[in-house]
Order: sequence, then structure tokens, then C-alpha cells
Amino acid sequence: MNRRIATLIALILCTLNPCTAQTSENVSQAAERMAQVMYLINHYYIDTVGFTKIADAAITAAMEELDPHSAFICASDVEATNEPLQGEFEGIGVQFAIIHDTLTVQEPVAGGPSQRVGIRTGDKIITVDGKNIAGIGLTNTDVFHYLRGPKGTKVELSIARREEKEPLYFTVTRDKIPLNSLDAAYQMDNGILMLKLSRFAAKSNEEILTAVSKCKNPIKGVILDLRDNGGGILPTAIEISNQFLEKGDLIVYAEGRKVREFKEFATGTGTLKNVPLVILIDENSASASEIVSGAIQDNDRGIIIGRRSFGKGLVQQQMQLSDGSQLRLTIARYHTPSGRVIQSPYEEGHKDDYYKNFYMRYLHGENFSADSIRMPDSLRFKTLKKQRTVYGGGGIMPDIFIPQDTTGHTAMYSQILRKGLVLDYMNDMEDRYRDVWQKKYGKSFELFCQKFDSDGIIFDGLISLAKNRDIKTTPEEIETSRKLLTQYMKALAASAVFGREAFYKVIYDDTAEMETAIDVILKGAVVE
Repeated sequence: MNRRIATLIALILCTLNPCTAQTSENVSQAAERMAQVMYLINHYYIDTVGFTKIADAAITAAMEELDPHSAFICASDVEATNEPLQGEFEGIGVQFAIIHDTLTVQEPVAGGPSQRVGIRTGDKIITVDGKNIAGIGLTNTDVFHYLRGPKGTKVELSIARREEKEPLYFTVTRDKIPLNSLDAAYQMDNGILMLKLSRFAAKSNEEILTAVSKCKNPIKGVILDLRDNGGGILPTAIEISNQFLEKGDLIVYAEGRKVREFKEFATGTGTLKNVPLVILIDENSASASEIVSGAIQDNDRGIIIGRRSFGKGLVQQQMQLSDGSQLRLTIARYHTPSGRVIQSPYEEGHKDDYYKNFYMRYLHGENFSADSIRMPDSLRFKTLKKQRTVYGGGGIMPDIFIPQDTTGHTAMYSQILRKGLVLDYMNDMEDRYRDVWQKKYGKSFELFCQKFDSDGIIFDGLISLAKNRDIKTTPEEIETSRKLLTQYMKALAASAVFGREAFYKVIYDDTAEMETAIDVILKGAVVE
């Protein structure tokens, strides 16, 4: 009998029905019962059993009976799960795509190991340590296995380069590679700094400060884009909120059954506390995104634009288990400075219903009309300085509502996206024409935006590919979705020519959210 596994499962089982006070007798009884089950299986079951697998399944089932955000992470998944929040990994430092079953370098990480030895965008990695990896059905997981490894270890690569007849050989020494959470940071001609944050990672605040330090002109305002940002690390949310708030402003407070209430206040040391601020949110903005948005809104510091956020107001603590696995266990709920609870309603043990209710928002038209949102007076709160009305009980309500734009959506468009055709097609186009685009547009982003595929040839090629992949098209659908698909392709091409920030300049800069945000900052608009 594996005593560690039995004890571990018993400890998890005792968390069930957390609203009921658990005594040491409850824990002891649960542990004894589980130990008996394990003993009987081990001694009498017909076949040999893997108890680690049983333990993982039992713990996972226990987590399903709690709130929607408590989770178990088995030991084999811990590194991959935590990596996006830690802000770095160890490897050779390339962004890549698998094009025609060949690993293709999309861009070496600036200053990283691959760039230091001369690997370029467009290079195709054929062998790794003498082993062929081309044309073998390579997956992203395979790539991580081949290219990642401890800092200081070496890997031998053979590379095919378009202008070279023979393979090139490189020895790359792996190093720590930053995993950026700030997808885009650029200052517009009007002086506004755009910050697109994809998650709240350990170094997100540093990334923002670095972006601020690189601004060549005075910052006239900040647009912090938290759309599709599902959250991350609580301390990072506090650090970023602090950049915008005055000394003594409350950022967030939290309380739980076993957690003493704690409050976090701004220190007044923020570099952006006197700069006009707009935050963009949508239905996929959650957790840490909602902490920042709630702190800014409740302190009347900036304007929130977009659609109601997800509604995740529970705090998880990551707890290490003896075999390397982890629990992400909900230990508290947080409140915005005005006292709002942002967590959407849920029933323990009914996670599927919880996410179904989120989907029902879309079906009920919430993404398209603010009037479809009905909040009871019991959830009404007042902001701390201007006494504006705000609501709790499920997400952050924006100050200015922007409906979701689906005017270009058709059945054809949905199929093209679901099958990944745009990415496949543009990866192939980039592989063929990146050098041509670089020579033609590389010195002028404005020229690129004006002229790229102005004749529609690239778009027509995508439609031909769609037809070859048995996607039904009609002339009406083609014209309806032309603008959206062309914009997406242009954004991917811009990324290949000018870098990843260019993708967001193309894909976002002419949206209603961005136009409204710029207008609010430049005209000094306020919400009363």
C-alpha cells in the first residue's frame, strides 16, 4: 500500500463540501476509508494497478466538487502549465512555425542564443543533433522536446537556407529565454502609448516599465489593452495597478475562511499616475485583469471601455505536493476597492453549468447590447471619489460599452478560421515572399498598410485554398468577409516584415474600441 498516495487523497477528500466545518475526525475517517480502498485494490484486484493514476483521478474528481477554478495539476504537466506565468524558459530562442512538415524559424528572439550564432528568419531546421526532423509529422510538442533544455547545454542544428545550396551547421548553446507577456508596446503619433498585455506574468510590470522608458516623446495617454487577458499572478496585478494610482488608493482586498483579510494600497511611486488612462476589456478579460480594471474604475482613475468582463473573483494558491504535482486551491475571494465581489455566481460541483452560463451571455445578446444586461439594485456600489454607480455580482461593467462587431462573420469565414486555413496559407506565403515584402515595404509601415494586397491576389488565393479544402463559398459570403480576412492576412504579413507589434497595429488600430479610447484621451472625456 502506498501510504503517501493514500494520505494525499484523504487530504484532498476532506476539502469536499467546504461550507461544512471539517473536524479532525472527518479527516481521519476519510483517510481511513481511502486507505482501506487502496489496500483492498492492491491485495485483491485481478490485475496490477497503477496507483499514481488512481490518485490523480481521485484528486481531479475531488477538485470538480469544489469551485470552478480550483484544479489539480499532475507532475508531468506542472512545468508547461506554469511556464507562461514565470516569464522565461530555457532553450534556443526562436519563434517557429511548422510549414509543409518542416520546422521554420519565424523570428529569432532578439539577443537570444540562435540570433547570436547567425540563425535567421526563414531558416528551416532539418536535423537536431544529427536526427532528421523534417517530413516526419512534427508537432509543437516534438519541437519543445528537441529544442528546449537546461541553460548551458548545446544542440547541433543543420539548417536549409533559401539562398544556400548546401545545409548550414550551427552549434547553439541554450540559455534563458524571456517569455514576453506584453505582446505590443508602441507610441502612436498622437503621443498615446498602447500596451497590449496578454497575461499577468512575473515580469509583466518590468516589461511595461521598459516600454515606458523607450518612449521618445512625452506620453499623452495610455491605452492598456486587457482584452482576451485571462489573468495570472495577483502580485503582478497589484504592481501594475500601482503604476497608475495615487499613494493610499486601495487596489484590492481579499478574505477567506482560513485567510486573514488583507488589503493592498498604492504606494504613490507609479510612473504613470498622472497620465490619462483607458483600459480595454471584453468578455474574456478575467481575474487579474478584473483586479486592475476594478481598481482603476473604483478610484475614478481612468475609463473602462468594451464589454462586461468574465467574472472571476476567486484567489487560488498554488500548493506543492510531494510527488511534484500541484493544487491550485481557491483560498479567498477578492473585492474591488468599493467592496464589489466580481465573481460570477456558481454552484459547487457544477463547473459545466458555470461555463454554460458564460456562453449564454452571448446567446442572450449581451455582447451586442448593453441594455440586455440586467443588474439588481442590491449589486449597486459607488466609486470612491466621484460616487459613480458601478455594479458587482459578475464581472466589471465598462464605463463605455462597445458592442462586438460580427458584420463580417459568415459560415464560410467561421470554417476558414476553424480549419486554420489563414495561418497555413500565410505561413506558406511568408515562406515564399518574406524577402520580397521586406524589400518592397520594409522601410515604410504606412506604405505596407496602403499597398499590401491592394489588387486582392493574395485574398483570392486564400479563397481558392478554401474551395480546395471543400469549404462552401458564395459570392455574397466572399464579399461580406473580405475585409476581415484581408485584415487578418495583412496583420500576419506585417508581423513577418516589421515584427509582432505590427500585427496588433493592423488588427486593432481601426476598431471601435481603439477609436473610442483615443477620442476619450485626446478630448479629455470623463464619465459621470
